[in-house]
Amino acid sequence: MAGESRLRKTRNMGIMAHIDAGKTTLTERILYYTGRSHKMGEVHDGEAVMDWMPEEQERGITITSAVTTCQWLNHTINLIDTPGHVDFTIEVERSLRILDGVVAVFCAVGGVEPQSETVWHQADRYQVPKIAFINKMDRIGADFNNTVEQIKEKLGARPLILHLPWGREDGFQGTIDLLNMKGLRWRDETLGMEYDPIDIPEHLHEEALFYREQLVETLADLDDHIMEWYLGGQEIPLPDLLAAIRKGTIDLKIVPIYCGAALRNKGVQPLLDGIIHFLPDPMDIPPVSGRNPISKKMENRPALDEAPFAGLAFKIIMDQGRKLTYLRIYSGTLNVGQEVFNPTKNVRERIARILRIHANKRERIEQAKAGDIVGLMGLKTTTTGDSLTDFDHPIILESIDIYEPVISLAIEPKTVGQQDKIIHVLDKISEEDPTFRFRYDEDSGQTIISGMGELHLEVLLHRMEREYDLSVNIGKPQVVYRETISEAVEVGETFDRELGGAHHQAQVRLRLIPNGRGEGNMFLHLIPEDTKPQPPIEAIKASIHESFTSGVLSGYPATDIKVILESAQTTESQSSEMAFRVAASMAFRNGCLKAKPVLLEPVMKLEIIVPDEFLGEIIGDINARKGKIEQIAPRKKIQQVQATAPLSQLFGYSTALRSASQGRATFTMQFSHYSTVAASPK
Repeated sequence: MAGESRLRKTRNMGIMAHIDAGKTTLTERILYYTGRSHKMGEVHDGEAVMDWMPEEQERGITITSAVTTCQWLNHTINLIDTPGHVDFTIEVERSLRILDGVVAVFCAVGGVEPQSETVWHQADRYQVPKIAFINKMDRIGADFNNTVEQIKEKLGARPLILHLPWGREDGFQGTIDLLNMKGLRWRDETLGMEYDPIDIPEHLHEEALFYREQLVETLADLDDHIMEWYLGGQEIPLPDLLAAIRKGTIDLKIVPIYCGAALRNKGVQPLLDGIIHFLPDPMDIPPVSGRNPISKKMENRPALDEAPFAGLAFKIIMDQGRKLTYLRIYSGTLNVGQEVFNPTKNVRERIARILRIHANKRERIEQAKAGDIVGLMGLKTTTTGDSLTDFDHPIILESIDIYEPVISLAIEPKTVGQQDKIIHVLDKISEEDPTFRFRYDEDSGQTIISGMGELHLEVLLHRMEREYDLSVNIGKPQVVYRETISEAVEVGETFDRELGGAHHQAQVRLRLIPNGRGEGNMFLHLIPEDTKPQPPIEAIKASIHESFTSGVLSGYPATDIKVILESAQTTESQSSEMAFRVAASMAFRNGCLKAKPVLLEPVMKLEIIVPDEFLGEIIGDINARKGKIEQIAPRKKIQQVQATAPLSQLFGYSTALRSASQGRATFTMQFSHYSTVAASPK
C-alpha cells in the first residue's frame, strides 16, 4: 500500500506551448516557489535553470526537453519543459509519449498560435489530459476572452474557466478564484512568493458570479450529483467540485483554465494547486500495454511497484562523453547493478547508475520505482523508443513517432585527417537525436547532414564546435527531395549466372502502383502458401525495402509506391536467396524507369503575423516564391497569413521577412507535404 500512496502523490507532467509564450519563465517560477531553486533565472538574461545548454542561453529558446523534480502540497512533481520551436518537435513528441498530464501555456496577446496547435494535437494523439495557463496578462493587447474562444474554436476543447484576470495590461493585479470566490493579490516585495485572498472587488462581482454559474453549469452537465445540487439550488461543497473537475480533466472532457503573468510572478501557485488537484497520477491512467515478443499477444503492465519491471527509454544525451538514457518506469522496481532486457534490440543491459535529474544536475539514487522518470548510466545499445523490461516478462511498448528530415547541408573538415572524427561525433549526435541523419558521399568527399530545419542544423553544428572542438566548412542548404512513380506497370526480371562454381537462377515478376501522396511504401505478395518450391519472400521483401532507399532519377529515396510480388520462380537445384534478391532489385529499378518517375519536393506550411501596412509586400513575396496564400485572418491591427511554399524557395526567408517589414513581422514554418517538382532541381 505504501507504493500505492506514493504513486497517488506523484505527477508526471510537462509544459508545452508555441515559442515565446513563456513556458520556461513559468517553469522557473514553479522551481522557485516549490523551493527547488533559490533564485529565479530569467530567459532573457540567459540564466534559466531549465535552459542549461549554451545554445539555449544564447538564443533565449528551449531546444532540449529538460527534466526536473519538485515538491508541492506533499506531492512529487516530475516536470518536463519542452521546446516551442517547430525544428525541435521530436522533443515534444517523445516527452508527450511518457507524460501523464500537461500544462499548455498560451500568450494572452498571440492567443492560439500555430505551434500551440501542433503540440496540442500531439497531446491529443497520446490522450494526455491538459490544463491551460493564459500567460502575459500584463502585456499590451492581452485578451483573455479571445484566447479562451480560440482554445474552443481552433483546438476543439471545452474550456472550464477557474481563474479570471483581475485587470488587463498595465492594470493587471491578480486573479479572481471562481472556486473559492476570492480575489488573489500577489505581494511584489516577496517576488510573488506570498499572496492574499481578499473579497472580490465590487466592480468585478457580477462578472465573477456569471463565470461561476457557467463553471457549475458545465460540471452539472458532466456529473449527476452536481446536477442534482444545481437543480435544487443548493450550495455545492468544494471537494465535490474539485472531484468533478478532476474526473472531467482526466476523461479529456474539459480543460481547466488559469491565467497570470509569470514574468511578474502572478498566478503561478493556483496553477500548481491545479496540477495536483486535476492532473492524473500514474494510477489514474490505463495500464500501459505492449506486445509480448514471445507470445505475440498484447499485455498490460499496471503501475505497481511489485509488477514486472517495464519502462520506455524516451531520450538519449551524451554527458561528458558518456551516454545518459532517460527512462519512464511504468511498472516494477529498478535497482543499481540490475540486469534488464531490451526486447526491442533483443539484448541484455546492466544498470550502472540511476540518477534523479534536475536540469543538468544529477543526484544518485539506489532504486527507482513505478511512476518515476530517471536517468540511467551504463546502457550501451538502448536508443530512443526502446523498451526495457524484466527478462522473464518481456514486453515491447508503443514506440515514438520519428519525423523525416527535410533539409540537408554538406560539411567537410577544415583540416586534413579529421574525417574520421567527424563521423565519430555525428554518430554520437544521431544517437541522441532521431530526427538527425548523416551519410558520407564518396563522389564529392563531403558528409551530408540532414535535419528538421535551418535552426536545427545550426544548433547541431554549434554543438560540434563547442563540445567536440570540431570546426567544419559548410555548403549551401539542400532540400531533401523524394522520388516516386506516376503510372502503374508490370515488370519481370531474370537473374541467371554462374558464381563461385554454382549456378544461381531466379525469375521475379512485380507490379508497381503509385500510392496516394503521404501513404508511404508498401510491399504485398500473391504467392500461394502451397507453392513448391516456396520462394524466399522475406529476402525479396528486404531487397525491395533496400531499393526504396535510392530512386532512379537522382538517387533520392523513393516513396509512395506499392510493390506487389506476383510470381517468383526457380528450380530447386539452382535456388538461392541472392538470386531472388538481385532479380527483385533489378525488376524494381526497371519498373520505376518505365513507370514515369517524378521528383517530389517538401512543401512547408507558413503562418505569418504581419502589421497591416506590410501585408501587400509580404503577399507579393510569397507569390514570387511559388507559394500559395491559403487564408488571411485580420486580428486587430495585424494580419495572420497562412500559406504554403516549396522549401527550396524559403532559404533565408527570415532575413527577407525582417527586411520587408522593418523587423515587425514574425513567422513559423513546418513541414506540410511532398509535391511534384515542376522542373528538376539543380
